Amino acid sequence: MNAVYVSDKGQVTLPARMRKKLGIKSKSKMEVELRENEIVLRPVRSIKDVKGIFRGVALGETKDWETIRRETEEAIAREVVSEDSR
Repeated sequence: MNAVYVSDKGQVTLPARMRKKLGIKSKSKMEVELRENEIVLRPVRSIKDVKGIFRGVALGETKDWETIRRETEEAIAREVVSEDSR
């Protein structure tokens, strides 16, 4: 466990090795969740981070770009719904 201090402005500094492991850089967006008596921080992935995620679909079973677009939208919608249900 790592201890960090809270500044007068309510800011905390995340340890460098944790930032590096999670790919958190200056200006990275973070999701903050309050769970009973704890605060959970998660990095928010940018659309640039997920580029190529459906490359396997594009190169695999499906050749039709309309189907790929629809499958991509459905996968993103499922991910958004699962994030909202947490």
